[in-house]
Amino acid sequence: MPVLRLPETLCESVSAFAREGYPQETCGLLLGKRNGAENVVARVRQARNINLDRSQDRYEIHPEDFLAADREAREAGMDIVGVWHSHPDHPARPSETDRAAAWPEWSYVIVAVGPSGVQEVRCWRLASDDFEEEVIAT
Repeated sequence: MPVLRLPETLCESVSAFAREGYPQETCGLLLGKRNGAENVVARVRQARNINLDRSQDRYEIHPEDFLAADREAREAGMDIVGVWHSHPDHPARPSETDRAAAWPEWSYVIVAVGPSGVQEVRCWRLASDDFEEEVIAT
């Protein structure tokens, strides 16, 4: 079973980004290392969502933010190991749009957020043509 190692402080940062951006969908990148079936996160970065037409239920990471995170990761001897994004007023389960854009081996953290704050944080990894839930370990 795939595992995402996400320290509590970094999970709290992602949750804070999601709360601050509500009701818009927020997004960012997970930087770290792959260790077999584990993705180990050392840093999280917020990115701009450039999908302005459907910003309440879609995201598209700004290319400049992606390149900056990739550069930062490489300079630190790491990789981009995944993406995080929020689902305003929806469950923390991947949508068909999420699946269509997903890359194998990457972890996809989804934060369910509503007017009262974060409801849940879950993680998924693409396996063949569908997602399987990934354990989040601190």
